[in-house]
Amino acid sequence: MKILQTRKQLFVFFMPGFLLGILYVNLIMKKYAAEPGIFSDYFLKQYQTTEIVAREYIWYLIKIRVTPFLLLLGLSFTKLRKVSSIAFLIWTGFSCGMLLSMAVLGMGVKGSILCFVGILPQFLFYVPAYMVVIWYGYTYPKNRWNTQKTVFAAAAMVIGIVLEAYVNPILMQAFLSTL
Repeated sequence: MKILQTRKQLFVFFMPGFLLGILYVNLIMKKYAAEPGIFSDYFLKQYQTTEIVAREYIWYLIKIRVTPFLLLLGLSFTKLRKVSSIAFLIWTGFSCGMLLSMAVLGMGVKGSILCFVGILPQFLFYVPAYMVVIWYGYTYPKNRWNTQKTVFAAAAMVIGIVLEAYVNPILMQAFLSTL
């Protein structure tokens, strides 16, 4: 029960970031949010008609998904482990708040659904991989790094990247065809 309570503490860092992201879009970026962007009809139609070559896309995904993961993992073995875990949670919350706000401002409810479809199914694996690292960094020295954590985090990241390269484009194009 105590573990469950301490894991809820991580939301204490994510949620203020999420709220700040929403406020940032609605108060500071209001004029930029109204401009055409990734949630414009033109961009979405271009995405829908683009053929994504998974073998090339996977190398791009490795670079943009593995780099921040390894950075957080590396920081979790330094004295900055707790600070980096907290900063990552705040930044992730801020980014999520901004993205969802921009999507809803640009497309309404369809924008929030688009965001949800855009993170499936890969985030079902990315989130646990990151949570293992964040949890380790946040609870050290009570929690120690071991081989099981390494294998789990690496496998989850690899599965997430493969799903994002091969499955997510199909789901996105299927959803965009309904718009």
